[in-house]
Amino acid sequence: METAGNFWAFLSDHLSQFIQYTAFANFTIGHLIMIVVGLAFIYLAIAKEYEPMLLIPIGFGILVGNIPFWGADHVLGGDPGNLQIGIYQSGSVLNYLYYGVRMGIYPPLIFLGIGAMTDFSALISNPKLILIGAAAQLGIFGAYAAALALGFSPSEAGAIGIIGGADGPTAIFLSSKLAPDLVGAIAISAYSYMALVPVIQPPVMRLLTTRKERLIRMKPPRTVSKLEKILFPIIGMLFTCFIVPSGLPLLGMLFFGNLLKESTVTKRLADTAKGPMIDIVTILIGLTVGASTQATTFLTEKSVLIFVLGAASFIIATFGGVMFVKIINIFLKEGDKMNPLIGNAGVSAVPDSARVSQVVGLEYDKTNHLLMHAMGPNVAGVIGSAVAAGVLLSFLFSQCN
Repeated sequence: METAGNFWAFLSDHLSQFIQYTAFANFTIGHLIMIVVGLAFIYLAIAKEYEPMLLIPIGFGILVGNIPFWGADHVLGGDPGNLQIGIYQSGSVLNYLYYGVRMGIYPPLIFLGIGAMTDFSALISNPKLILIGAAAQLGIFGAYAAALALGFSPSEAGAIGIIGGADGPTAIFLSSKLAPDLVGAIAISAYSYMALVPVIQPPVMRLLTTRKERLIRMKPPRTVSKLEKILFPIIGMLFTCFIVPSGLPLLGMLFFGNLLKESTVTKRLADTAKGPMIDIVTILIGLTVGASTQATTFLTEKSVLIFVLGAASFIIATFGGVMFVKIINIFLKEGDKMNPLIGNAGVSAVPDSARVSQVVGLEYDKTNHLLMHAMGPNVAGVIGSAVAAGVLLSFLFSQCN
């Protein structure tokens, strides 16, 4: 009888402990909200095909990160309550994978792949298009000023501002240096608005342009020689990195990847960079960034403000690009004028924002194809956002140490 009593006491105690360890016992309304957000990301990726390569890993990562468990607040390696499960718990698999985000390792690898798959011909053939990419960075500095006004520190404001570049890897790289605690919110905001480019930009473009401007036809881009394509990444890297050395991890890898592509003698390396490697890094970066949105750390007033500022920065960036084309057209001859609809492509959401230029342009003239013209400012935006990140890092890094 005593043995049976001990058995039932043992079973009762351990059953109680088992229940305590289940997700049901640790579930909060915050976890429910984040799970709904994760499911929404997956729905948008599958049903609407909004950036599925990004939103599915991020959405599933949000689900993974918001499975509640006992001891989530025990994060130190020597803590007996650390089960090494959560992304913030030292020694967990997710924590090791998240190291690439926290230390800014993944973004340069993404830029290597982007460089290997990018054709800069449209920009080389019409160099003034780089000015549109520069003008669209207005969103970065507009969001920076707004974040300062809302009470964020200068380093936090700089990390938030980079969302306006419409470049997730750049946002992760800069926020990991300036505001590590905000990496999750900034990355989710940047990737969310990148996916919503086809929704956010067209109304702004129509508002700022007249029907006559939307019908402007641009000259076909000239043919670019192989030598020009080879020299561009070399000269581009030296020029930009001498001006902003702090952007070297991103700009160096971007131009290196492009040289692998354009040299034509390193096809295997270029194919690896733009294929398996960028796919693997995209999976890791999406899953871990999503998992970093644990309700207990993510659902804060700062996160809400970051999302609001992110939306505003995208609108300002689109405004800057479109208005710059309208202004520069004043000084161009009639046959040399540019269609302002390519101004939105100055953000670095490649090639989505260029596709938006094409789609909106075709609404008003079925034979006016703007895609090739829009790719010039689009790839210029990639360079511009990396340069802007380098500028902000060089100005603000000392203030976050």
